[in-house]
Amino acid sequence: MGGSLRVAVLGAPGVGKTAIIRQFLFGDYPERHRPTDGPHLYRPAVLLDGAVYDLSISDGDGAGPGPSPNGPEERPESKGWSLQDTDAFVLVYDICSPDSFDYVKALRQRIAENRPTGAPEAPILVVGNKRDRQRLRFGPRRALAALVRRDWRCGYLECSAKYNWHVLRLFRELLRCALVRARPAHPALRLQGALHPARCTLM
Repeated sequence: MGGSLRVAVLGAPGVGKTAIIRQFLFGDYPERHRPTDGPHLYRPAVLLDGAVYDLSISDGDGAGPGPSPNGPEERPESKGWSLQDTDAFVLVYDICSPDSFDYVKALRQRIAENRPTGAPEAPILVVGNKRDRQRLRFGPRRALAALVRRDWRCGYLECSAKYNWHVLRLFRELLRCALVRARPAHPALRLQGALHPARCTLM
């Protein structure tokens, strides 16, 4: 066993958080958007570089008690899940909505402010969803990516949940970054590990 990781997928309503998660876990895409009824918790196991990891993927910004009627996911308990003990974050925005990008900016600040003093920094991957609507985007990709990487010090990637484009890649990159930061090593070894593509398989 490789261990367990807590991942939070956050973002404004309607940006495609649940669609991204469901594409990753089940390979399906809901044609009709239905607002997520409170936060949900998914518990898949993934195979990454020959080791099995138990993931807890939180879908939504809040936390509320009680079981979910929608299948394999469940509601995270408010006392059992918080920004402080999350291992990695996916902050999703809609590339056609500047407001959703501002929402992600505020989320990143909130995560930084809630991190306990001396706690290891959790990797944050900013994801621009709805790449299939490229012609309607509000800003150039290169400028946004440079802002996120240089000023926010976060990873950046764009995907299309609708067409399952780069969905697997975003989780692979996130897990790779989380594992590199969780395992103290010589800087040269960390760099070497980052240069090799990790293989991520849902079990």
